[in-house]
Amino acid sequence: MKKLSKEKRDQFILVLLVIAGGAAGLWFGLINFQKGHLRQLEADKQTAQNTLDSWDRLIKNADHIEADLAVASKKLADQEEDMASGDLYLWLVKNIRTFKVPYKSLDIPQLGQPEVKETTLLPKFPYKQVTLTIGGTSYFHDLGKFIADFENQFPLFRVVNLEMEPAPAVAGTEREKLSFKMDVIALVKPGPS
Repeated sequence: MKKLSKEKRDQFILVLLVIAGGAAGLWFGLINFQKGHLRQLEADKQTAQNTLDSWDRLIKNADHIEADLAVASKKLADQEEDMASGDLYLWLVKNIRTFKVPYKSLDIPQLGQPEVKETTLLPKFPYKQVTLTIGGTSYFHDLGKFIADFENQFPLFRVVNLEMEPAPAVAGTEREKLSFKMDVIALVKPGPS
């Protein structure tokens, strides 16, 4: 390099810088871009492979899933048998009156009209509900036992909006009795009622 003139040496350094810049440009502009694209393709391939593996597992477990579906469908059908159907007023009154027989102090003379509407017990629930307002008199302990036993016996029923107050004193009645009013909510069996 010492034998080259200053002008030639500057041109040589300039050519080296242009070649180095071109090589760096090729590396960062083309090769590095292609490597990034290859990494993305590898990630896409891995995602597709994971999806394929999950579908393979589902296909291999199809018999098991189908058996589980049959069991769940049977359980749902059994639960729907306990839902209100047909003449809703008659169905509700019959179930409530039959269930209250062992509770001697419980008197339910007031039965409202059933109201069928979309369910308010759970959001976005596929069943309708029927609400029946009932009222009567009972001792506090007997009323509490009746409600607890009722909801345990009929898991698709709920007692809501319970209001209690001392029963009006009538000659010959006991002062410990309560007057109550409550809403009984039951799920309605889908289909024609």
